[in-house]
Amino acid sequence: MNKFKYIVISVLAALSQASCSPNVEGSFEKESNYSGSLSLSGAFALYPLAILWSEDFKEIYPNVRFNISAGGAGKGIADVLTDMVDIGLVSRDLHPQEIANGAYPIVVAKDAVIPTINSQHPNIDLILKRGLSQVELHNIFIHAKYKTWKDIDSRFVDSPIQVYVRSDAAGAAETWAKFFKANQEDLKGIGIFGDPGLAQVVKDDPLAIGFNNLNYVFDLSTKHAAEDIRALPIDLNANGVLDKNEDFYQNLDSLTNAIAKNKYPSPPARDLFFVLRKNASSQLIKTFLTFILQKEAQKQLLANGYVPLDEEHIQESLKTIKDENNTSIQR
Repeated sequence: MNKFKYIVISVLAALSQASCSPNVEGSFEKESNYSGSLSLSGAFALYPLAILWSEDFKEIYPNVRFNISAGGAGKGIADVLTDMVDIGLVSRDLHPQEIANGAYPIVVAKDAVIPTINSQHPNIDLILKRGLSQVELHNIFIHAKYKTWKDIDSRFVDSPIQVYVRSDAAGAAETWAKFFKANQEDLKGIGIFGDPGLAQVVKDDPLAIGFNNLNYVFDLSTKHAAEDIRALPIDLNANGVLDKNEDFYQNLDSLTNAIAKNKYPSPPARDLFFVLRKNASSQLIKTFLTFILQKEAQKQLLANGYVPLDEEHIQESLKTIKDENNTSIQR
């Protein structure tokens, strides 16, 4: 099992922590001798990436300690604004009220939320060739119009659609709802906590449909779909068949390439943020944030199911780090 795959699995272990440790101000004698503690919490989508970057950072600054936990984007925002952590991990756009309360976002990577289906679905081959249109997905997740798979297409099995959504305040859920010009509260289905939990119920139910971040659908060692789950293609032009320019779900590399080239719709493609409190950045925080925006850190993203930032976005994020008075990032 490779290092990054182990990190993804370890999300479940992180949830056993009762709470985040209070943040400790970083200090240093020389730039090469930083010490102190950095605490981060929030989005499941960013948790594996935060772990990876923290381990790389500690190879340079071994006296820095990290406390990182996953609990959803909503928890990350709440924790950073109440001074429970130094950095909130957030996988959605910030709300105006959050910015007014002193949060400001720094874009650190890109990824996407994708609809998912069980690989043992009775019509799996047809579904992968046909895809589902945005309207059909809207009728599943927002209107709950379809009760059986056959209601979508007469060729599908006459069995109930089992719809699963997120029960926690999640960036993935909000981003998925935004695809339908809706809010997370508008999603219909059985609520499941966390990305790992939602992926697992889809794997366990042949009639299931859900949504997940990329890293919970694909095996990072093989770059193909994980066992018992598949990415459900979106029929972008709604012509009832997956055309060549819509067919990029074969493996993780082809899908991340489609996201990078804006072939996959946004939303549910999205920016991923590290969120700080205004005027609360220590030199240690700034050094860590600058570190993760360097080429060495960014070039690891594609191999691990994320899309790196282009040079323009990197420079914008670096500018935001230098200006603690910014309350928003120019997008």
